[in-house]
Amino acid sequence: MTKRFLENLWKRAKHLPGGTDFFQYTGNKIQHAALKLTRQTRVAHPSTVMLELSAHCNLKCTICPREYGYGEEMDMGLMEEENAKKVIDELVPYVDSIGLTGMGETLMYKKIESIVEYIKAKNEGIIINISTNAVLPKTIEKIGAMAGKLDTIQISIDGIDDVYNSIRVQSDFQLFKNNVRQIADICRNTSTTVMLNMVVTQENFFHMKEVVLFAEEMGIGFVNYTIFNLACISGVDLSYYDFYQGEAFQAEVKRLQEHNTAVEVTWSGLGSDKGFQSCSLPWSHFYVCWNGEMAPCCAKPFPKELSFGNVFKEGLMPVLNSEGFQDFRTKWLKNETPDFCRGCHYVDCKKVNI
Repeated sequence: MTKRFLENLWKRAKHLPGGTDFFQYTGNKIQHAALKLTRQTRVAHPSTVMLELSAHCNLKCTICPREYGYGEEMDMGLMEEENAKKVIDELVPYVDSIGLTGMGETLMYKKIESIVEYIKAKNEGIIINISTNAVLPKTIEKIGAMAGKLDTIQISIDGIDDVYNSIRVQSDFQLFKNNVRQIADICRNTSTTVMLNMVVTQENFFHMKEVVLFAEEMGIGFVNYTIFNLACISGVDLSYYDFYQGEAFQAEVKRLQEHNTAVEVTWSGLGSDKGFQSCSLPWSHFYVCWNGEMAPCCAKPFPKELSFGNVFKEGLMPVLNSEGFQDFRTKWLKNETPDFCRGCHYVDCKKVNI
C-alpha cells in the first residue's frame, strides 16, 4: 500500500457515516463482499465513482484520446449542477471517494467549488480528487479556494521544457511551472495532497527521472507514471506496446530507480498476462459522463461506443445493474475480452517489469 493510499484511508476512517447511515454503509460493504464471493454479476452501491464535470478542455495534447478518432466523435459539454448533486445524493452514505474529473479540464467547470462543498456537507470524510493541467486562467485562485477541501490534486505533466510543450499543445512550460509552484505552496500546510501524473510514451520516456527532479524542486511528494493506453487511440498499432519491453525504456526505468528520492513513485497500467480479468473497473470505480451516460471506464469514456444507460434518467443503481452491464461482467468472469476493450494496456500489453 502506498503512503497516499494509507493517508486517504485514515482520513476516511476518521469520518465514517454515523447513526443509521453507518448500518447502511457497513451493510453495503458486506453485500459487496457476498456478491463477489458468489460471483454474481450484480454490484452493491459503489465505493468510488468518477463524475465527468467537464468534457471541454483548453489544450490539445498528443497523448489525449480527445484528439483521435473516438474523441472527435464525442459530444462535449458540462454536467449540470443539479444532475451532479442528484448522483451524489444516490452515492451517499455508501461512497468512500469521488473523482471530479474526466476527459476535460476539471477547472473549466465554474461551479466546482459548490460541488466540493456539497460533498463535504454530506460527509467530510469522503475523499475528493481532481485532475488538472494547471494552466487555465484563474487556476491559482480556484485551487486556493479549495485547498484543504480537496484530498488530491493530480497535475498532468508529460515532460520538461520543450518535450512538455511538444506534447501538451497550446500550453507553455514556464506558465505551467510557475502555477505548479504556487499550487504546491498553497497546499503545503493543508490536508490536500499534490501529485504529478506522467503518461509515458516513446516521445517522453527519457524524462521520467527529470519529472521526479521537478517534483523535488516544487516540493511535491508524489509522482505517478501511466503506460500509454491504446484502447482509444486510433491509428496506432498494438506493437507500440513492445517498446515498454525494450532496452531503451528499461534503461530509463533503471536510471529512475537508482535516483535516491523522498518522492513516492507509483505506476499504473503496467499490462498483464491475465487478459480482461486484470481490469477491476467493471466492478468498481464507475464513470458517469457529463451527460449522464455511463461508459465502461475512465480509459475510454465514449458512450457513443458503449453506454450501459443514462444515470440522470434511470438512476445510478438501475444502470449499474442493467442487463448490458451484467453481460459485460459475465464476459469478465469468463475472461472474454469485449471488443470495446481491445487495445487496452490491461488486456493487450504484456506485463511491464518495473
